Amino acid sequence: MAQIRARPFQIKIREMRLSDLEQVICIEHEIFLFPWSIGNFSDSIKAGHHCQVMVQQQGAEPDTDLVMGYSILMIGPGEAHVLTLGVGYAWQNQGLGGAMLRYLIELSRKHRAEFILLDVRESNTGAANLYRRLGFQQIAVHKDYYPAMCGREDALIMRREL
Repeated sequence: MAQIRARPFQIKIREMRLSDLEQVICIEHEIFLFPWSIGNFSDSIKAGHHCQVMVQQQGAEPDTDLVMGYSILMIGPGEAHVLTLGVGYAWQNQGLGGAMLRYLIELSRKHRAEFILLDVRESNTGAANLYRRLGFQQIAVHKDYYPAMCGREDALIMRREL
């Protein structure tokens, strides 16, 4: 569990629990036009992927935590892949996405990954710029990867050496 100081509140990153999924899905639907399903998230937990939530504690009981963001990282031999990362709209542009990504980079290093991969919608310039600031470089384009309102959208495939 990582403690992160992000003004004006303090958050922590911890393992995602099935009891977090209702809040995770609310964020997912809030920030993505084509969201993952609750089944996608529960399957990721059951598969043993590194599923994390960023929470602000609201009380002594863990079930009272306010989920502000989440991520899922898949680690394989020598590599890691960020499957998803999201921050609730109310908490965007406050450094939380960067904090979560730095956490995933360190987690990947701990598991001896040599590099970390992610993909991002070509239109998501804010996220792509964040990834570049944290050392990711575009290595390819996956044509028509994402569903879009009028057809399909390309994904930028990005990589960071560890």
